[in-house]
Amino acid sequence: MRTWLRVILALAVPGVIALALFAFWPLRRTAPEALAVADDSMAWPEVADADYPHLAALAADCAACHTAPDGAPFAGGRAFKTPFGTIYSANITPDRDTGIGNYSLDQFRAAVVDGIRADGAHLYPAMPYASFRKLAERDIRALYTYFTEEVKPVRADTRKAEMTFPFNLRFGVRAWKWLAMPDPGFAPPDDPVLARGAYLVEGPEHCGACHTERNLLYVEKGYSAADPDFLMGGVLEGWPAPALRGEEGAPARWSAENLKAYLRDGRNDHNATAGEMTLVIRHSLQHLPESDIDAMVAYLRSLAPNGGGDAPPPAPGRDADRIWTAAEAGGTTTMLARADPAGLDPGARLYLDNCSACHMIDGKGAPRVFPELDGNPVVTDAAPGGLLQMILYGDEMPATARMPMRLAMPAYARRLDDEDIAALATFVRSAWSNHADAVSASDVAQERARY
Repeated sequence: MRTWLRVILALAVPGVIALALFAFWPLRRTAPEALAVADDSMAWPEVADADYPHLAALAADCAACHTAPDGAPFAGGRAFKTPFGTIYSANITPDRDTGIGNYSLDQFRAAVVDGIRADGAHLYPAMPYASFRKLAERDIRALYTYFTEEVKPVRADTRKAEMTFPFNLRFGVRAWKWLAMPDPGFAPPDDPVLARGAYLVEGPEHCGACHTERNLLYVEKGYSAADPDFLMGGVLEGWPAPALRGEEGAPARWSAENLKAYLRDGRNDHNATAGEMTLVIRHSLQHLPESDIDAMVAYLRSLAPNGGGDAPPPAPGRDADRIWTAAEAGGTTTMLARADPAGLDPGARLYLDNCSACHMIDGKGAPRVFPELDGNPVVTDAAPGGLLQMILYGDEMPATARMPMRLAMPAYARRLDDEDIAALATFVRSAWSNHADAVSASDVAQERARY
């Protein structure tokens, strides 16, 4: 018996020592030299030096995450539900007691690029520091200037994360970083415009954080165009983040004009923003210089297998002709146009009563007003959560400088029960050219339970 105890102790003691070293050994922080990007390698926007710090914060979309609903700008408190618990964004105003007012530039860089707080604790990867490792030192310094000198300090304690065991032990994030963190720095393509677009998409705008699938360890399956899974679609809190690459990605289907309109205005001839993307438009993309939006469009289209879509916009004022032609062609539109009770299943009846006035009987909506449902990736995604949340709780397009109309879709959570919403969603997912699986009442109940 004593021999076994000696063996167990002999194994346990080194293990405890190794665990202590793993948890408390000083961390290596990224040096500014690793983030150097030559000024002539990218089509940097022509912005006055005094305005550049604010632009850097806009491009990094900091407000969307660090501003709670009805909260003070950048004072944190926004909740992020993850499979492992709920995280609350931090106060990043220059308040010295509850914000980052005491951070040095080196400590700020470590938080943004390495995910390490000033006290040495690991930040949970809800903070997209894996993407921010591509940030240029120029932008790190600009962000530091903006948040320490230009933002109003707000006293607001950061709410403690509510994570399940063992994810409440922050030192475990260190092991995750070994698997997840790409090398720091950004290698720009040769073309300055494509380089600027790649930098924005892969770095500050961190598009891959939503639009790239994650593995079982919650690690993104790619961080650049060199990774085949990068921007091939993901899921965020039940919402599908559609693929931005491949034959079905928007850049391969939409014209450059429509892709630009979506990024800048939150709507185009085919679709409109919903879910988290609405916040991206509201707080970030609509405020970027036109040259930056053009660069992102050029980069995203360069990833499309066909070099980018070129479908012409619909002819103005011809919605009636379009619908009449579709109604004569047979299929879903003809069935809805006839409105014969004997030929309508419950889902089709619900669509006529609740949806057709805006999205039309041909499912094509109205350009830059009501999104298409025919071929809409949120409608046809294998995970129906985004569509169900839209039906249950509605949504609102962002009001932008060019498109100030604050159009909203009503919520149907109280008007329709689970069976009705399942029938409606199933109809839309199989109508026109859509071929997605049916939705059950239990699927709807699951989405109701999210909120």
